[in-house]
Amino acid sequence: MRFDIITLFPDFFASPLQSGLLGKALAKQIAEVHLTNPRDFTTDKHRRVDDEPYGGGVGMLMKPEPIFAAVESLPVLPRHEVILMTPQGETMHQPMFQEFAGGYDQLVIICGHYEGVDERVLHLVTREVSLGDFVLTCGEIPALALLNGVIRLLPGTIGKVESLKAESFEAGLLDYPQYTRPLQFRGWQVPEVLRSGNHAEIDRWRKEQQIQRTRDRRPDLYETWLNQATN
Repeated sequence: MRFDIITLFPDFFASPLQSGLLGKALAKQIAEVHLTNPRDFTTDKHRRVDDEPYGGGVGMLMKPEPIFAAVESLPVLPRHEVILMTPQGETMHQPMFQEFAGGYDQLVIICGHYEGVDERVLHLVTREVSLGDFVLTCGEIPALALLNGVIRLLPGTIGKVESLKAESFEAGLLDYPQYTRPLQFRGWQVPEVLRSGNHAEIDRWRKEQQIQRTRDRRPDLYETWLNQATN
C-alpha cells in the first residue's frame, strides 16, 4: 500500500518511519511512504506557501497552488483517497482504519498548518479526517496516527493476526485486562481464572471483563454495542 504525505516538515516523520513495527513494515515493503513538500512547488523567489486571509483575521492560510501542484505531481493508483487532516473532519476510529487497510491502494494525506488551508484545496480532497475535537499545531501528528493505525492492520505487519481480533474496538468493546509475570506484584495478584488452564472459563471471563470495562469507561461505546448485539 502506498502513502503519500504532503508536508512542510518531512523531517517530522524521519524517526517514526524507522522505528518499531512501522519501520519493520516499511523495510519489508508491506507499505511505502513518500514525503512531498509543497514548498518545492512554489514559483516565487521567497518560496511562499502561506498568505493572509481575504476579509482579514488572525493568522495565515496555506496557499492552494503549492498543494495542488504537489498532489498533482504524484502517481495515481486505482483505489485511492486524498485526505485532509483537519479538526473539522470525521474523527478517526477503528472501522475507518480497517476500511483503508482493506479497500485502498493509496492514501494521499495533506497536512495543514497555520490557520488551515485555502478552502479551494477541498476540490482536491475526497475525505476530511480529524484526530479528535481539539486543535494541534500541525497536521503531521494526526497524519502519523493515521499511518500507524492503517499500516499495523496490513497483512504481515503484526506477527500474530489473532492478536488483532481481540483488541479494543475490534468487536465494539474495549480490550480485557491482561497480565504477565510475576504472579504477585506489590500485593496485586493475577486473577485465578487466568491460571486455571480452563480456556472456556478464560474466554468467558475475558468477554465479561470487556463488557464491564466498556460499560464503565465508555458508556457511548457500550450503548452502540448493546444495540448491535440485540438487533
